Amino acid sequence: MRFLVLLGMTVCTLHTACAQQTIDELHPYDYTIEKDIRVLHGAVVSAHPLASRVGALILQQGGNAVAAAIATQLALAVVYPGAGNLGGGGFLVGHLKNGHNIAIDYRETAPAKAHRDMYLDTAGNAITQLSLDGQLAAGIPGTVAGLFASMKYAKLPFTKLIDPAIRLAEKGFVLTASEANGLNHYKEDFVKLNTAKTIFIKDVPWKAGDTLIQKELAHTLTLIRNKGAAGFYQGETAANIVAEMKRGNGIITLQDLKSYKAREREAVAFNYKGYTIITMPLPSSGGICLQQLMGMVENYPLSQWGFQSPQAVQLMVEAERRAYADRAQFLGDPDFVKVPYKTLTDKQYLATRMRDFTPGKAGSSDKTKAGTFVESEETTHLSIIDDDGNAVAVTTTLNGHYGSRTVVGKSGFLLNNEMDDFSVKPGVPNMYGLVGTEANSIAPAKRMLSSMTPTLVLQQNQALYSLGTPGGATIITSVFQTLMNTLEFGLSPSDAINKPKFHHQWLPDEIAVEPEFSDSTIQALQGMGYKVVKRSPIGRTEIIKRAPESRYLEASGDKRGDDSAAGY
Repeated sequence: MRFLVLLGMTVCTLHTACAQQTIDELHPYDYTIEKDIRVLHGAVVSAHPLASRVGALILQQGGNAVAAAIATQLALAVVYPGAGNLGGGGFLVGHLKNGHNIAIDYRETAPAKAHRDMYLDTAGNAITQLSLDGQLAAGIPGTVAGLFASMKYAKLPFTKLIDPAIRLAEKGFVLTASEANGLNHYKEDFVKLNTAKTIFIKDVPWKAGDTLIQKELAHTLTLIRNKGAAGFYQGETAANIVAEMKRGNGIITLQDLKSYKAREREAVAFNYKGYTIITMPLPSSGGICLQQLMGMVENYPLSQWGFQSPQAVQLMVEAERRAYADRAQFLGDPDFVKVPYKTLTDKQYLATRMRDFTPGKAGSSDKTKAGTFVESEETTHLSIIDDDGNAVAVTTTLNGHYGSRTVVGKSGFLLNNEMDDFSVKPGVPNMYGLVGTEANSIAPAKRMLSSMTPTLVLQQNQALYSLGTPGGATIITSVFQTLMNTLEFGLSPSDAINKPKFHHQWLPDEIAVEPEFSDSTIQALQGMGYKVVKRSPIGRTEIIKRAPESRYLEASGDKRGDDSAAGY
């Protein structure tokens, strides 16, 4: 495995000097993507090399992992408009050097005027386009509130953390080939779904090397820097959001924005063969599902069977089938519905769920429903571990690629289409094919269910791994497979995220595999009775490992995109 070894740069202390140094060292018009690095002090992996570099520079300038996570998210809002955002939401999971675990929920919420049947026609049929496109698809954004809720754990002032993003928006940066292709691909949507002129539309196609300058976004970021969260949820920016709603039949109001609050929750923490897994609780379904998945496979000899052997893949698929069936039936916003968390993750219950598992024979989603007892695909992830051992995993989203494809006029940022993550109608799949029940139905101020699964692995209360991925419905299974690849099969961080992936989500009843997946394993699974389909790449996992024996950090960005690692 080739690693780029990065060592430290000059650390400055004066705010203005640091701000200029930061932008100078980013090289926004000439930068490279680094997939695998090995460093001693601190590492950041995110979906874009400039954002990762921002985070690494914050670490070098005395910030901790939480501070770097805030700065990296703000930079992603500029350089990665497809999923990095101000107009979306997300989740942060952290483990601090004092042993404290944190979980911050800044998932979007439904506006006050939202209601259960808002996306149904007069005959009661779902009009899914309304929950996907334009202003009506947007939930109340949570990202900015989440950044300020994280600040109590950050080391460095917010003004320093936001300055790189402001400068990147104001002065611009050059696009990668994949970014240019994305903007070109969605040009018709940008034209159709925007009521005001947006810089994402050009007369000639975007190409790699073009400079994207976002003056309106720079102004919005400056308001946030100067006025805090009120610079987004009140005043000029809030007025622009509401004006956008009025122009496009949206329903977010000034009161909705002013009332939004991020929530601190208790992180999900569970044991797996001597490791402690820290991940996100509801309204992220990821934490519960991950605990179910790992609990269902724990007593089987996975490491003995080997990486992506037919036996290992079958076991993992059948665990995925059962976890996703339970997800559809029981999970929703815990502030609105009673979720039987303790029962769903109880070891005896999980053993019962696997009772009808038959090695060598395909299961059936017609027969395997949710358990019984008495009682998108476009997101972005970043992982950070700092020199003191603080570790952070953050997953944020606009839901679909470029969210609702609607830019807030005069403010320069995209709105999410997160309302589609509710169960628009029980039994009707969302854009990722996930079905739900009344537990995830629409209600004012309710948080829609998510699959985001930012995750940390601790060993003897020290951060060993930070990882996570985008990918809609595939997020949970990708994180699950990455953990099995490292903890059971002994793969390196790079191999753990880059080897071919597979996915099963109960419905549809099929195993989806990436094109490079082993033909012999596919044939063995088909021989058991499974339907196997090849699909486009799954997720873009970021991972950092702190090697206890050497104290080195090994950080890897996924080969499937522009994901890049940085550190010192």
